[in-house]
Amino acid sequence: MSKFNKGGKKEMPGITSSSLSDIVFMLLFFFMVTTQMRETENKVMVKIPEASESVKLERKDLNSYINIGTPILSLQGQYGTEPRIQLNDSFKTTTDIRDFIAAERDSKSEADRQFMTVSIRADQDVRMGIVSDVKQELRRCSALKIMYSTRKPAE
Repeated sequence: MSKFNKGGKKEMPGITSSSLSDIVFMLLFFFMVTTQMRETENKVMVKIPEASESVKLERKDLNSYINIGTPILSLQGQYGTEPRIQLNDSFKTTTDIRDFIAAERDSKSEADRQFMTVSIRADQDVRMGIVSDVKQELRRCSALKIMYSTRKPAE
């Protein structure tokens, strides 16, 4: 009897790359779905205070945010260290809040305008005077749904 012997060494077959494009597109789709795009750049440092009770928002698209705090380190040379009001991407005063609320109302649909909420994100070390001024201006422009952003206490 004879032995069956092949003449050469066995070679490993090449790696198929047919499913590689499927994997790449699946990862791309995953990151596109899970990534949240930030609408505005924070120009103030805000350490949100703790709250004993809090409620999660159902529709964040109906919120307009007013940030109150000290400017970030890169902007402190230009604006100082006093607390500032940030509306969208720029520093404003309390007199500019009326125009901000009017623009936010115009950007919402007619049915959603009544559900618009103003969320005040104030630093925990900011004096209450500037927050009171903001609230008074919101009352003048009939933005009466006000919410404070807080964090849950550490357990």
